[in-house]
Amino acid sequence: MASMLSRSPPSLYLPVSRPKPFSSPPSIRCCEDMLGRSRLTQANGSTNGSLANFPEKTSSINPSVVLPPRPRRIILVRHGQSEGNVDETAYTRVPDPKISLTEKGLKDAEECGQRIRKIIEGDGVDDWKVYFYVSPYKRSLDTLRSLGTAFEPSRIAGVREEPRLREQDFGNFQDREKMRLEKAYRVLYGRFFYRFPNGESAADVYDRITGFRETLRADIDIGRFQPPGQRNPNMNLVIVSHGLTLRVFLMRWYKWTVEQFEGLTNFSNGGMIVMQTGSGGRYSLLVHHSSEELREFGLTDAMLIDQEWQKTARPGELNYDCLTAGPSFFTHFNVEDNKL
Repeated sequence: MASMLSRSPPSLYLPVSRPKPFSSPPSIRCCEDMLGRSRLTQANGSTNGSLANFPEKTSSINPSVVLPPRPRRIILVRHGQSEGNVDETAYTRVPDPKISLTEKGLKDAEECGQRIRKIIEGDGVDDWKVYFYVSPYKRSLDTLRSLGTAFEPSRIAGVREEPRLREQDFGNFQDREKMRLEKAYRVLYGRFFYRFPNGESAADVYDRITGFRETLRADIDIGRFQPPGQRNPNMNLVIVSHGLTLRVFLMRWYKWTVEQFEGLTNFSNGGMIVMQTGSGGRYSLLVHHSSEELREFGLTDAMLIDQEWQKTARPGELNYDCLTAGPSFFTHFNVEDNKL
């Protein structure tokens, strides 16, 4: 330890050298990116290639780099019917994370697993698998175990318990009458921004789901679900979570506005929504679901137009005509158009 703490004067051991002038910034080999590829960083901090930080566009920059295939689907599943869904007083005596499923809830989950398997088998391929992300709440874990009975062990590529997928926090043990009053206040205040005392708002959930989304995108980019040599596009991701959390996940993924989020309806217990790759490789809700189904869920015309674009767009492309990201915020456009 003494040798680690004692230090000799640097001048006794380190010769002093003067920097030599150079006409252009040298290339300095820096750290690897999240895909394990080394990259060159200039002395001024810029990277070679303006798209070097976009894994989706790497293959267009360097055709020799082949990204792992994207999972074919991301399937969002709400837990089955829980004790709290049928008896609100359960939250007054049982911690929210420990609320169990009812017998009907277990059946909801089993049937959901069978529906998922039927969807996957409709692809007509033999090498498909599923990988699960699950909330650590008991009702979500019970849902996972029940829907998992639809799959043999050889079909399950893995499971990850993910705390960021937990339910919105309503504040420890709940007082039934006080909670009813708080939920009434939420309607008046706005479902997205209203924060429950000692709990969370949907905006708080949005923040942690943003972190999970980045983890998920990194997992997709590096092909975490399949070992090298066994990678194919027939992987299916299943996220088992809670109604509001899953709606916020969709909001974050597709960049929906607060107003659009507040127009969405909840998933049914044991219900699911399927994000599936289209012809260009991006995930769209319109590949599996019909427009009528999505309208019932709460999607507007502008959101459906964007989902139609997602069906054929490639990863890394931007929808410059999407009304959720520009023109809908400026009312004077229509006035100017009428003057022409």
